[in-house]
Amino acid sequence: MNKPSIVLAGLLIFSASALAVEHASPKPSNASVLPYSAEQTEQTFSKTVHGGVQHVVAKAADNVQVVKAIQSHLFKIAGDFRKGDFSVTERLHGADMPGLAQLKKAEPGDIRFDYKSLDNGAQIHYSSEYPKYVQALHEWFDAQASEHGATAIPGHNQHHLTPAE
Repeated sequence: MNKPSIVLAGLLIFSASALAVEHASPKPSNASVLPYSAEQTEQTFSKTVHGGVQHVVAKAADNVQVVKAIQSHLFKIAGDFRKGDFSVTERLHGADMPGLAQLKKAEPGDIRFDYKSLDNGAQIHYSSEYPKYVQALHEWFDAQASEHGATAIPGHNQHHLTPAE
């Protein structure tokens, strides 16, 4: 075997090893990122004309511990998003999540992240007047719905489809 062949073989082995190590590092689970069990909640991502609304509600509305955990978590991530910090989303879904790179480019105020507590959980209303950020939000919402499922919460979709949103 000549030297170029040995070097090439070595590079191939090294590349294969590096890929194996990269794929062996799975994304963190919901349990390591969320302060509540995802199985105890319903989560929806409903697109609107100017962005969308994320709802997270407890399956058992009387489970005060889960409701409070949802409210605390969504309040925190809305605040993080306002500062341009998408690290929780990136850790959970990966840096290549659709829409995420564009959302991270937004300046403070380009996108609104309005938190609201609900009796059985919480919601974040995401909105922007800038088409590139609306598009990024829609891509991000589609990816979220694809990954988390598209559970419908009765009565929550219809009122988000008007231009006033």
